Amino acid sequence: MKYKLIAADLDGTLMARDAVLSPKVKDAVRRAMEKGVRFTIATGRAFGSALPFAQELGVNAPLICYQGGLIKDHLNGRVIYKQSLPLPLAQELIRFTRQRGLHLNVYVDDGRAYAERMTPEARYYTRIAKAAVYPVGDMLAFLDRDPMKFIIVLSDEGATKPLIAELGALFSGRMRFVRSYPRFAEGIPLDVSKGHALARLADHLGLPLGETIGIGDNDNDLELVEWAGLGVAMGNASPAVKAAADYIAPPVDEEGVIEVIERFILS
Repeated sequence: MKYKLIAADLDGTLMARDAVLSPKVKDAVRRAMEKGVRFTIATGRAFGSALPFAQELGVNAPLICYQGGLIKDHLNGRVIYKQSLPLPLAQELIRFTRQRGLHLNVYVDDGRAYAERMTPEARYYTRIAKAAVYPVGDMLAFLDRDPMKFIIVLSDEGATKPLIAELGALFSGRMRFVRSYPRFAEGIPLDVSKGHALARLADHLGLPLGETIGIGDNDNDLELVEWAGLGVAMGNASPAVKAAADYIAPPVDEEGVIEVIERFILS
């Protein structure tokens, strides 16, 4: 099979916890594109947060951001797909997190993460995501438009999956929740996933889904790995992502993406 589009997760796949793209990974991506392959990032990050990494890699296909809620061409600014959450639904989740004393980041289409106040969880997020959190006070008063997504940042990673299960039942048929990091529970629109976005991007580029490679590591990458023509789990991937994969690459600390490119594109 000749693969023509690679969509790779960013954190935990293309780069480790230091959020640094290695020269070897950048070189492998460049060589793949020189072979005529389209390459993109599929990330939960906002467009503005993902853009510097896309530019550093020199990717040649539109970016998948917000867990698939936005597909945007970074070269010409064209929005190919965008899906947000209804404001009343957002307000309901804000009230829920207030009652539980949970830290909530809210993302609108300006790419920023907003929170009611700076908390230990907010500072943890900024350290992990290498992105700022902007405190706004009363979130219900501040939020006046449909948000793109939410992240509930927890103090204990053991609480993430139980909370996702609880929220999944509470918001059933209205919103879905995924784990994007051990302490992050993300709320996104029902029909949004990296897998949906991969299919939408492939169609936009005129490519069969069977000619795509999807590479990821965390539970929010599950659909990306399931839907791609070749689904690849990193060696550090969650059990669910590994179970869905066609191929398991070395972990991110061993720059497993390079092996994927060399085995399936360059060989």
